[in-house]
Amino acid sequence: MSSRGDPLAIALAALTSFASSSLAERFGLRKPAERLAYSLTRQGLRTARRAARTFAAAGRLLAPERPARPSRAGDLFDLRLSEEQRMLVEPVRKFAETEIRAAAASADEACAVPQRLLEAAGELGIAAMAVPEALGGAGGERSVVGGIAVAEELARGDMGIALAILAPIGVANALSLWGSAKQQERYLPPFVEEKAFAAAIAVAEPKPLFDPFELATRATASGDGFVLAGVKALVPLAQSAELFLVAAELPDRSAKVFIVERGLAGVVTAAEPSMGVRAAALGRLELDGVRVSADSVLEAPFEEVVDLCRLGACALAVGTAQAVLDYVVPYVNGRVAFGEPVSHRQSVAFLVSNIAIELESMRLLTQRAASRAEQSLPFHREAAHARLLAADKAMEIGTNGVQLLGGHGFVKEHPVERWYRDLRAAALMEGGFLA
Repeated sequence: MSSRGDPLAIALAALTSFASSSLAERFGLRKPAERLAYSLTRQGLRTARRAARTFAAAGRLLAPERPARPSRAGDLFDLRLSEEQRMLVEPVRKFAETEIRAAAASADEACAVPQRLLEAAGELGIAAMAVPEALGGAGGERSVVGGIAVAEELARGDMGIALAILAPIGVANALSLWGSAKQQERYLPPFVEEKAFAAAIAVAEPKPLFDPFELATRATASGDGFVLAGVKALVPLAQSAELFLVAAELPDRSAKVFIVERGLAGVVTAAEPSMGVRAAALGRLELDGVRVSADSVLEAPFEEVVDLCRLGACALAVGTAQAVLDYVVPYVNGRVAFGEPVSHRQSVAFLVSNIAIELESMRLLTQRAASRAEQSLPFHREAAHARLLAADKAMEIGTNGVQLLGGHGFVKEHPVERWYRDLRAAALMEGGFLA
């Protein structure tokens, strides 16, 4: 969806530029301008969604709607966001700083995100951008780089809440990319309704050293469909999701993704609270002889599904690690021991520097893989590199954050102990959010 010629978009771009200027800072107008830009963006996205829903009633799809790829001139490694992407990312950052961060501790305690927060996130229009305009959304181009930027900003507020918000969007992304016209018509419209729609991708299984390319969940041909049997673990929103994308292995050892509705016989879910990412309401999905039709197969390249999910997990880890760095720098500068800030000690300064270095390495590897995916270039190797580094360094950053706070790192009064628990999930998450 382009903003060219749209008066609201032009005004918003000018307002955003003014908010970041020295003039706004000098006269104390930066915060009011940012709040106005945030409000205008939400209003504009709501208007676009309503207009698109009216258009969707005009007829049925004759062919699947596919998102366009952003055009990038030349072969330069350019990860700058477009103006439209910045207009989406900026309100997401404000939303994470003000609303997500404030609700994070209670959501972690309750293992659930307040419904009001999910509905407020829906007003940002992130889900609408994943749904084609013909089906009530505001989707035009699909940018993997923009998607991981949004995920990173949400995770700076809280990884668990971010995953709860993004899990349904990952399902919408998959249906937009690979769904048939019939699948898109049936399943995509609920994602842009006023009430938050819960859905999740289920790949991980409850076994040590799980490998998504060695699935225990089986799909057996039966009549004109398939019978699914197996157990999935670490499924976000497991208890509330109405729709699942389930990875299962066929007898020929190839893997497919199946669309599974909650109401089917044999679908059983159970809450399974975890050490970290608790706000995402992780749970178990059991498939006991679930019968699905042949139309329930999502014709998606399974390796690409796994790789895009891994990039989503990397982006969440990067955002949470950034939150750790943002917190520990002012802490060590303000914490005085033996007559000087503890940051004057080399051991402390080096530890903070290492967090910054490893964080930037994680971010650049993730962005490199996302950039190649966006350009339809092979990115399996790059996604594997990003995943390996995030699995290792995210946990290290969480550990070092706790160490830098000393005894304060152990108590819930400071959020670093929660981020430490969340960052350990970077090595475990498979599925969850498809970037």
